[in-house]
Amino acid sequence: MHIREWPPEERPRERLLAHGASALSDAQLMALFLGSGLRGRDAVATARELLKAHGPLRALLERTPAQLATLPGLGPARACLLAGALELGHRLLGAELERGALLTDPRAAGRYFAQRLRGRTREVFAVLFLDTRHRALAFEELFQGTIDGANVHPREVVRRALAHNAAAAICGHNHPSGNPEPSSADRSITAQLKQALSLVDVRLLDHIVVGDGAPVSLAARGWL
Repeated sequence: MHIREWPPEERPRERLLAHGASALSDAQLMALFLGSGLRGRDAVATARELLKAHGPLRALLERTPAQLATLPGLGPARACLLAGALELGHRLLGAELERGALLTDPRAAGRYFAQRLRGRTREVFAVLFLDTRHRALAFEELFQGTIDGANVHPREVVRRALAHNAAAAICGHNHPSGNPEPSSADRSITAQLKQALSLVDVRLLDHIVVGDGAPVSLAARGWL
């Protein structure tokens, strides 16, 4: 049966219009971008098969557009639609930071760093530079390393903070292993960065560690 023949309340578009996007399953959301399915299957069934074979959803969408394009039922056009939708989500989250939402809700910073860094196969250390009203000035990936570490140089972080005329900063990095628990080295470099930035009157507000599940805030742990 084609989706057009389904009861209206079960069709993805009609269900979204009636109840909002949150009412749709992962497969129904993906079906909106597929439009149609593989031969003999509708878009929702095709999306379910993609998620079963290549999912879950996060694992599927962490692929590059070129990788998505090779999967059955996608191709270049649909892969670009999915990648574009994901980027819109990133930019919406970035807009929260521009309004200063990360300070009224510390989880916003964790979500932002998770969107940027989760799924990387190597450790990446990044810094979000902020103005005096704690609005985002720039997000920079400053150091990249191996699967289990990256060398961080406080002098370079200070140099970039001065280049942006930043008043505050939030740093973050990912753990490719998936375990977000901060290591003793993470706590040590946090202390070094805080001290180095304080010499140029820049506050280090937090250090976010991204893995699987919820990101960990060193500030929330009382380690900053």
